[in-house]
Amino acid sequence: MHGSLAANEALLAAIKAAPARARLAVCAPFPYLAQCQALLRGSAVAWGAQDVSAEARGAFTGEVAASMLVDFGVSYALVGHSERRSYHGETDAVVAAKALRALDAGIVPVVCVGETLAQREAGETEAVVGRQLQAVLDALSVEQLGRVVLAYEPVWAIGTGKTATSAQAQAVHAFLRAQVAACDAGVAQGMAILYGGSVKPDNAAELFSMADIDGGLIGGASLKSEDFLAIGNA
Repeated sequence: MHGSLAANEALLAAIKAAPARARLAVCAPFPYLAQCQALLRGSAVAWGAQDVSAEARGAFTGEVAASMLVDFGVSYALVGHSERRSYHGETDAVVAAKALRALDAGIVPVVCVGETLAQREAGETEAVVGRQLQAVLDALSVEQLGRVVLAYEPVWAIGTGKTATSAQAQAVHAFLRAQVAACDAGVAQGMAILYGGSVKPDNAAELFSMADIDGGLIGGASLKSEDFLAIGNA
């Protein structure tokens, strides 16, 4: 929950003006999607939303439907972000329903999974992320699954001062890809699995050198264009 019209204009102008070696997208708060559409249309930078409703339409005050996002040219929508799961009580079933709504509207859902510090220390990482992912696998067809982006965000490594090593991150990414491969090996091979645990310019290259880490879901560093672009160039 960051941004203003003025700050966004400067940030987006800097991001779209710089050549990037990676596909870049920005996921903005709902009120700023029109600004993203106006400033980024025709550029190499895509834009997305930070959430989407599990409902198609109706008496759901405060919710934003996937069809509404389409009106603003949205390509991506985050679903199941750790903050939505923890602060808003989103269940695995709700996350799966949101992913399905996004797909039905032609929007790519970025499905987020991750464990807390207590869960990692209890040795429950694979059980937790496996359960979160399985709910989505069970709800989607193989064709739909092929249009999903997956993101691993260890909650314990976000804003805590703790960081996952590249090997720790790779191990979870490999586990997730194997779980997808149990549904369809081709989909698993082609799926982008992003890492979202305090990626910064100084650790991005090492993280992205891992076999199963295909990119980043960038938090705080995305608010500084030079940091975001440095990560993209890594």
